[in-house]
Amino acid sequence: MVNGARLPHADRRAIGRASRRIVPRTQQARWQRTPDGTPALAQLRAQEPIRVRALLPLRYERMALSPWSYFRGAAAVMAADLAGHAHTGLLVQMSGDAHVLNFGLWATPERNLAFALRDFDETLAGPFEWDIKRLATSLVVIARENGRPDEVGLDAVRTCVGEYRKRMRRYATAGQLEIWYDAIHVEELVGYFPRKAREPAREHIAKKARKRTSQGAFDRLVERVDGQLRIREEPPRTTHLPEPAQVDIAHQIYEQYRQTLLPDRQVCLSNFTHVDTVRQVVGVGSVGMQVYLVLLSGPRDEPLFLQVKQAGPSVYEKHLGPSPYANHAERVINGKRLIQSASDMFAGWTRFAGADFYVRQFRDMKVIPDGNLLRPILADFAAACGAALAKAHARSGDPTAIDAYLGRNPAFTTAMTVFAASYADRNEADHADLVAALGQSTR
Repeated sequence: MVNGARLPHADRRAIGRASRRIVPRTQQARWQRTPDGTPALAQLRAQEPIRVRALLPLRYERMALSPWSYFRGAAAVMAADLAGHAHTGLLVQMSGDAHVLNFGLWATPERNLAFALRDFDETLAGPFEWDIKRLATSLVVIARENGRPDEVGLDAVRTCVGEYRKRMRRYATAGQLEIWYDAIHVEELVGYFPRKAREPAREHIAKKARKRTSQGAFDRLVERVDGQLRIREEPPRTTHLPEPAQVDIAHQIYEQYRQTLLPDRQVCLSNFTHVDTVRQVVGVGSVGMQVYLVLLSGPRDEPLFLQVKQAGPSVYEKHLGPSPYANHAERVINGKRLIQSASDMFAGWTRFAGADFYVRQFRDMKVIPDGNLLRPILADFAAACGAALAKAHARSGDPTAIDAYLGRNPAFTTAMTVFAASYADRNEADHADLVAALGQSTR
């Protein structure tokens, strides 16, 4: 994956500077509508065949709520537009959906809170700048969602990209192990915020982390029915599967997944027994994919929730070529491991009945940002996101070449602000088209 990592330092810098001839930094401001002219709605509908058909109306209903909701579900549209312009060829393991609310805190196996990317459904090897463009655009879109002027979002973009460049410059002269072991822990995240916001942030994070555990989920989601523990029905979010055969499917997926874990994790998991399974509807872009929530119980009635989620091809594969993994869920989990400094000890994958599934812990001290909470500190949080994205890219790409491409002047940062504002406009227009199409289909 690493581009030229074994070359001399000077040669790696030369590769980065040479990439400016392929895509001058000022040209990063440009984007082109899908080269083949495929409308945005058609791009979205192309994702329908692998989804649960009955849930498709809910997917579009959620995307139609606002331009921000649309943006979250339209990674395929943006991928096609990004592919319409030349890229640097400086490859990393992309998140593929690096929008601002896809960064958050989660518990490492040592039970420390670390800050990083948290969504990997679209992960694939690709040009580093595509992740930055999705993150930058999301800052403008969410600022508009919160009723803020564009300058607020653009200031966040400048801060974010500036921190990305600063962190990448540090990694350009760091050793591989220094990069690999580096992590952004909770105190470093809080340090990005203004002094008056730090203590409230610590308290908010601590409160959320205490609640967002398997025990917290158990207290919130489980009830006793006829003497048996059951996950509470909250349609459409959680529903029990209508037929015993479907419950059996969920169980078989779980049993096959266990074989992909390291032997020590298999031993740990073997001490838990199945209690209940429900189908989940999660997020915006994921609506329609098969998702199950599995409740397990340990020897001392210790609850453990695992989420089993269907994986399809990354939206970038159409433009960058297929993943090297035959199993899409394996692509997701291995991308997650490449990007995060420490990953979920129960993360694994399987295949059942022609569909790929990955498994992860549910609410394992995960603290996810809220758009409203970010309103007064958007630029500060954006800086932390920029640092986290640079760390992710440095692990799998060549930080020396990327740093050489970015350079010391603000040309790349300026280009990202122009791109973000322009693409946010495109996003609004596509959202309006979706709303209009849904209105026509209901008459």
